[in-house]
Amino acid sequence: MTATTAEPRPAAAPAPADSPALTGRDILCFSHDWTGDPLSKTHLMRLLARDNRVLWVNSIGYRTPSLGSKADLGRMWKKLNAAREPLKEVEPNLFVLNPLAVPAYGLKAARGFNRWWLRRQVRSAMRKLDFRRPINWVFNPAASILAGQLGEETLIYQCVDEYSAFSGVTAQAILDLEADLLRKSDLVIVSADKLYETKSKYNPRTVVVRHGVDFHHFRKALDPATVVPPEVANLPKPVIGFFGLIADWVDVELMAEVAKAYPHGSLVVLGKATTDVSVLKALPNVHLLGRKPYADLPAYCKAFQVGLNPFRINELTLAANPLKVREYLAAGLPVVATNIPEVAILGTCRVADTHADFTRQVGEALEEPGPRADISELVRAEGWDARLREIGRHLAAVPAPKGGRP
Repeated sequence: MTATTAEPRPAAAPAPADSPALTGRDILCFSHDWTGDPLSKTHLMRLLARDNRVLWVNSIGYRTPSLGSKADLGRMWKKLNAAREPLKEVEPNLFVLNPLAVPAYGLKAARGFNRWWLRRQVRSAMRKLDFRRPINWVFNPAASILAGQLGEETLIYQCVDEYSAFSGVTAQAILDLEADLLRKSDLVIVSADKLYETKSKYNPRTVVVRHGVDFHHFRKALDPATVVPPEVANLPKPVIGFFGLIADWVDVELMAEVAKAYPHGSLVVLGKATTDVSVLKALPNVHLLGRKPYADLPAYCKAFQVGLNPFRINELTLAANPLKVREYLAAGLPVVATNIPEVAILGTCRVADTHADFTRQVGEALEEPGPRADISELVRAEGWDARLREIGRHLAAVPAPKGGRP
């Protein structure tokens, strides 16, 4: 098992834990689409909606779609269809706005049009909800074009990825938008040390707050009452598992090598695939089961003996903090991962530098398979509520802007 330690990063001085900074407020949130997989944004905003009102603004895009891509055309159609019902309360105190925008932020004319058109849509929703002095909590760097123009009292940028490294984006346009957003934010929150290195040079009020985990949800994998789904209940063991988006940053060839190393066992892969997975489809002991409801993931984890995080090593993944790793751990699964810094820093996962080492570490992990209560307990204190209290202390320490925002 490989582990590393990180140098402590400077952070804003913490305020008392009972700070009212995040209570009784109106909060704008520019993020991904609400109907997508629950990510860090989803968990945090759901918690905030207990004591605040949240206006979640569905994705305004940061990548220019390809008219030759069926997936991109499908997303465009869904956007147009969703805009027919622009504002909806999806949960108590949590309202979702479906805005329309031109996803071409590399073009100056498109940015200008989006600034005008999106501002009209968001301000209209704010008027309907009677939003006052909101906190603008931005996860999408494209929202830089609006930040500071919505009457917000406080601007937070929470950066959880190196967005310029995603395939299909205009990297320089994203970097320019993000640099502007970083400079004018009252607080910048990053989820990885690598992101701190690249973002803090633009704003001294940058802090590291790592991802949390929906601990009690994934702990259900250890509950005797949890029923393993029939499609995996009787698979040959060992059952080696993966869940999440299967995109170009996932090393599908490495997963195939793992499957070949255990021909009498099973590799279960859950999630939507946006990259070529033919190498996995060709193997008889690989079960590509597609995207599953978040509510069902603990039941699938109960069938797993080990969880995989087989990311390729590149600029994007070196700055990533894979949410699934803490979710595997909460479900009591030993984890084998490629050498991603934010996984290695946990000190609780098996981290491999080569394909051969990865496959070997899977074998060692299977000597003490999960789900196991002792592994789950390692992340009990890392729930999203603890992360939100941490953010609240940082926010309370930020000086109020003099004279407010225009």
